[in-house]
Amino acid sequence: MSTAFKLSEAVSIAIHSMMLITQSSSMINVIQISERLGASKHHVAKILQRLVKEDFLDSIRGPKGGFKLKKKASEITLYDIYKSIEGDLSPEYCVFESKLCPFDKCVMGVSGNKFTAEFVNYLKSETLDKYQNLK
Repeated sequence: MSTAFKLSEAVSIAIHSMMLITQSSSMINVIQISERLGASKHHVAKILQRLVKEDFLDSIRGPKGGFKLKKKASEITLYDIYKSIEGDLSPEYCVFESKLCPFDKCVMGVSGNKFTAEFVNYLKSETLDKYQNLK
């Protein structure tokens, strides 16, 4: 079955990892996160290192190491996480991702632009603290 909306695997892993780290009362490591998400530990590690580089996480090496939030959960939006992986979302929507269009007005543009704006606003309004008790 098809869906009208799809996040990249990297963004999905980043958001879900950040939620797991937010919910954890102690350090949580790549293996624990990858097992919970059913994702490759190498892919999870790469994404988490990006989030460390973007100053969302602290990373501690070693057998008792893992990841913890560097900022308060209330200061990190889902858009912050999305942007750290994919970059800013373009406000202009084009199904063909092309500057050349055979039409004067985009058939999908109005609805695509509206959906993108609403999606960005939603991501910016959602902070990790809202998900601390989510199971």
